Amino acid sequence: MDNAESRLAALGHTLPVLGKPLFAYVPFKRAGDVAYISGQVPRHADGSLTTGKVGDALTVEEAQKAAELCALHILSVAKAAAGSLEKVEFLKIFGMVNAAPDFGQQPQVIDACSKLLFEVLGERGRHARSAVGMGSLPSNVPVEIEAVIRILD
Repeated sequence: MDNAESRLAALGHTLPVLGKPLFAYVPFKRAGDVAYISGQVPRHADGSLTTGKVGDALTVEEAQKAAELCALHILSVAKAAAGSLEKVEFLKIFGMVNAAPDFGQQPQVIDACSKLLFEVLGERGRHARSAVGMGSLPSNVPVEIEAVIRILD
């Protein structure tokens, strides 16, 4: 069966288990057929985080791995919101990169998330996007990504 989760598995990934938010927010908020997914950080299965400033402590490649991990968490929340990844269409992602002051490769970092979404969902994974640099991010994570999805019938 060729579906999003089998494509994910073929790429060597599994969806992470959703954890409870650490603060006063929800993982997603639905308004009609649109859901807003809270910012996701590169959290590993053991609860640890990838940390460090990109262009200083981390390379672009290391930050791309962190962005892929964010994408997996986004997909997990999207599945919870829609009931199935087959009902998910990405509209927009907003990627924040904890970057050294002279770092300018934010689009290359966030592109790892965009590419994974497209590989897993095909055209339903294509989206509008922003990729910006930040002076810092919570817990010193290198990347935080939020998304807006449409839930299909």
